[in-house]
Amino acid sequence: MMTEPYRLRINGGVLSPGELKYICEAAEYLGLDAISFGSRQDIIFPEEIDESKFSEFNKITFVKPKRDGVENLSSSYVSADILPSTSWLTSDRYLYIIEQFKHHLKLRVNVTDPKQRLVPLFTGNVNFVASEHEDYWYLFVRLPGWKKTQMYPALIYSWDMDKIEMAIENVLQEDPENVETIFQLVSDAVDTNNRTVDKPLEVPFYPFPYYEGMNRIGDKYWLGLYWRNNRYDIKFLKALCEICAENKVGKISITPWKSFIVKGIPAESKLDWEKLLGRFGINVRHSMLEMNWHIPVNDKDALNLKKYLVTNFDQNDISTYGLTFGITSFDSSTYNFTSIVIEKNKAPESVGDFIIRDTYNLLYAKNFDPNTREYIVHVQDVDMVELPGLLMELSKLYFEELGNEKYDTEAEHIITEATEEKVYQCNECLTVYNDEYGDITQDIPPKTPFDNLPETYQCSLCEAPKSSFEKKVLVNKI
Repeated sequence: MMTEPYRLRINGGVLSPGELKYICEAAEYLGLDAISFGSRQDIIFPEEIDESKFSEFNKITFVKPKRDGVENLSSSYVSADILPSTSWLTSDRYLYIIEQFKHHLKLRVNVTDPKQRLVPLFTGNVNFVASEHEDYWYLFVRLPGWKKTQMYPALIYSWDMDKIEMAIENVLQEDPENVETIFQLVSDAVDTNNRTVDKPLEVPFYPFPYYEGMNRIGDKYWLGLYWRNNRYDIKFLKALCEICAENKVGKISITPWKSFIVKGIPAESKLDWEKLLGRFGINVRHSMLEMNWHIPVNDKDALNLKKYLVTNFDQNDISTYGLTFGITSFDSSTYNFTSIVIEKNKAPESVGDFIIRDTYNLLYAKNFDPNTREYIVHVQDVDMVELPGLLMELSKLYFEELGNEKYDTEAEHIITEATEEKVYQCNECLTVYNDEYGDITQDIPPKTPFDNLPETYQCSLCEAPKSSFEKKVLVNKI
């Protein structure tokens, strides 16, 4: 297994057919017949390549993991228009926002919609999650070395996201220990258009979607393609880029599941696309058992373990709809983002001629929802042959609990029932002042009653006076 394949940073997991074709031509020139995709929606060159030839392709920056410190921006642009979404967060809005991030990121950044399930919300160091307020985002921070994700005490304006991320990068040398310190340092460093947090983030639970094949949305189609070995044939990809250009399809989107999606295929061209798939013998009928796995790139042992487990599921006619599975190892620094995690233990020192078999731990996310970021140990130190039965046991437990969840997210917000909450709302712009959160943008600490606010208090968004606020009853699901 090659531990450090070269990769290409794909901003937001979005690239044009022309860009992908250029990358394919570069890979071909470097002696490759296939490329792979990474879990950060980047492109990976899965084999050794000649570094001396890199200068031939000045439009490409070749990134060496763990050496140059460059990270990728992951986004849920891939799910826009085809999965549930926040109303204001359109494909165009994603592209404008992603375009801000031009510098080489030192931190992992996620830009996501909480109403979709294809892209994980909290696997970055800096996680922007769309709010219900147009062009405002929750920010969840988990810097390297932190054990837990913490919510930034203000909503971030869309056009401030890049400079706030850069400011967070710049304060890393201060070794901040909590998000309150980061807020103070960032506020001192840059001017922002923050908005008051008026309610916690709600992350509805959706089963993991089936994302392969040709699917109709309105008067167009979208195509999801998955190859189980994560080696995408360059000749096919070049032909796909050409038909995209002919059909005026502007963007191709990489998923975190080592697959990709093409949106906006004209209905009248559907037959041409099906011919393309047939000409290259592309299978678009994989079982969900195949597609809901996250395994390390170029890890043959992990791939073989997945094949073994999927075969057992198939033979036993087990459904895993809505679940996701990850294979990792004891020394991995990657954040888990699947419902169930199979963790390979460190092998003990061998003694004599004894053959030491690998052992595994099984963990599952609270409520089987990886967005909780809380994992429960199911079993430890079990042999590989025990895994199929134990995973089937967990799968049955998932279906027994399905529909009874309390949705516990990184925002530590548990949805149980509707409750009423008294708040004050600005009559000019409808901004809410919530005692629970205060107004950090004006140094008003949490738990400060509205009546205790100074008479000089102004709306954090439109600067209307305190007298413009009116008491309202807010119905929340908490």
